[in-house]
Amino acid sequence: MTRVRRFLMMLGLISLVALPGVATAQTSDASQEPATDDGTYSENEILEEARGFFGATTEGLAEIIEKAFEDNGRPNAYIVGEEASGAIGVGVRYGEGTLNSKLHGTRKIYWQGPSIGWDLGGNASRVFTLVYDLPSSEAIFQRFPGVEGSFYFIAGLGVNYQRAAGITLAPIRTGVGLRAGANVGYLHYTKESSWIPF
Repeated sequence: MTRVRRFLMMLGLISLVALPGVATAQTSDASQEPATDDGTYSENEILEEARGFFGATTEGLAEIIEKAFEDNGRPNAYIVGEEASGAIGVGVRYGEGTLNSKLHGTRKIYWQGPSIGWDLGGNASRVFTLVYDLPSSEAIFQRFPGVEGSFYFIAGLGVNYQRAAGITLAPIRTGVGLRAGANVGYLHYTKESSWIPF
């Protein structure tokens, strides 16, 4: 049983949200293609991967991805995963997934972090994160604070930006996991699963 599922059981949400395993979310034909000159993904490649992950009929997905490309350009990696969070004013978020890169391959990744804001309750979501200017797969393992005022919501999907050390992350979440609009905090990406959110 994954850490996210255990956390959902603690929140009493496991019967409300059925999240398939992250392993089945790897639909990355694009990550198996030969690397382009700069190793980045086109908007069409990302849209195809995201549709396979969220479901082809996800409303608003093309607009959210278009917004991320307008703001940041072409990503050179992406993360697919699932997460759960809970809060009573002060909250925590736990997630796990797979980092995909044309130049650096794939690897398992975990994230956790605290938040504070107008939050109450718990939720779960699938997360598709665009990664920009990642120099190596090792560089992802650090704390990424949210960028103030960067939250965008379109048709049940939301994206916000996190930045650290020249790397930008753009997590796209389904409507059930849009706590990001009501709190501030950071996410710590790690190689190993941890219950400590700091």
